[in-house]
Amino acid sequence: MTSEETTYCQCLALQTNKLLATTNHWLENNTSGYAPIFLRLVLAYEFAEAGLEKFMGENWFGELPFPFPFNLLPAEVSWNLSMGLELIGPIALVLGLATRFFSFALIILTVVAIAAVHWPAEWHTLGELWQGYAITDKGFGNYKLPLLYLLMLASLFFSGAGWLSLDYWVTRKLFKH
Repeated sequence: MTSEETTYCQCLALQTNKLLATTNHWLENNTSGYAPIFLRLVLAYEFAEAGLEKFMGENWFGELPFPFPFNLLPAEVSWNLSMGLELIGPIALVLGLATRFFSFALIILTVVAIAAVHWPAEWHTLGELWQGYAITDKGFGNYKLPLLYLLMLASLFFSGAGWLSLDYWVTRKLFKH
């Protein structure tokens, strides 16, 4: 490579880096608060779907081994609580209303669901446990999707609803700077 070609490549690399830095700076300043809407919409769809299935279906909670203290509740109460949260929570997530509260409530619901439904019934090694990290119904458990939901809900819990939310609007109105 000639020195002229090297100089051209270095100049091109500097311009590319400057363009990337400028783009990154613009995105950080103008769009970062919008990111939670995508998590909110995906989670709202998934939990609403589960809630509607419960609403249209029959209670199958009677046979589940719920963890303490949820095992103290009658199956009918657990069914109605989870169905209600899965129907109301998505509406709140779409609106961005009480997002941290509903994210935390859905985290608890998801942890209970993993323990009662999605966790492998038996496992003796990490390899056997890892078989449950799947989206399948082959008897090894099925905790991959609920785990992903947990991570998305945790992100909303810690970061909030973002700019496109009633939480943001209410906070701006109540605590004007």
